[in-house]
Amino acid sequence: MGDRMDVPLPVSNYELNIVLVGINHPGNLGAVCRTMLNHGYNKLTLVNPNCSPDDEEARNRAKHSGIILDTCEIHETLDSAVKDSSLVIGTSGKREVGSKILKRHFLLPWEFAEKIREYNGQISLIFGEEGKGLSTDDLDSCDFLLTLPTWEGYPIANLSQAVGHCVYELHRDRVLNGQQVKGVSKERSLSPELRKILKQSITEFCESLDSDKKELITDVYDRVILRGLPIDAEAERMIGSFVQATTALQKQSGNEQWRRERRKRVNPDN
Repeated sequence: MGDRMDVPLPVSNYELNIVLVGINHPGNLGAVCRTMLNHGYNKLTLVNPNCSPDDEEARNRAKHSGIILDTCEIHETLDSAVKDSSLVIGTSGKREVGSKILKRHFLLPWEFAEKIREYNGQISLIFGEEGKGLSTDDLDSCDFLLTLPTWEGYPIANLSQAVGHCVYELHRDRVLNGQQVKGVSKERSLSPELRKILKQSITEFCESLDSDKKELITDVYDRVILRGLPIDAEAERMIGSFVQATTALQKQSGNEQWRRERRKRVNPDN
């Protein structure tokens, strides 16, 4: 009982990448691996971990999911960890109120599972350090955010429990809707390069606005558009529209250099 059976993992249209930023406790690391494999996911990425995948406690807690520790990737930065992802989702147990609601608009796990059911490409789901969570900068770099519907009297879940709740809902959706097979469902994917260009075109458009709330407007556009899970063709059309609108605004402001050097194109930042 409890042994790993020699059967293939379930297949989704998407490839899920669980990313742990700054994990401290080897027991949590092992528990995360176990709950991932319990629900049929095995891609794990660590960003600046403060414990080792080779730690004895991590291995003991992982049980028969130690293969995830053997194959996990380790990166120094979050940007590097998600560079091949078409969609980047942050997680947080801190639910803001007041003016910050727009900036911290969350999906719930079952909403997230339904939204990505027919999505193609790599999806990175990011979790922060125990006791701290993700930094504001890390959350701002995500396409949209996810939270657990925990009781407001004690809202912050243990890291391995938080991962477990999320992968449970994703796997539950697979079971309820039939195991997805690549190539059968209508393809919905956004290439990592187009994602980067789309986000920058949004930023440049919002920076050209005559407003003292450019950062908030950028964040709203960014989150609302990416929550719609655009495909490449849709992203290309939006990029063209944003660049033309930005060009018009820059022309109106008399910025001739921008019109000459960047008209109708976006050069993604390195």
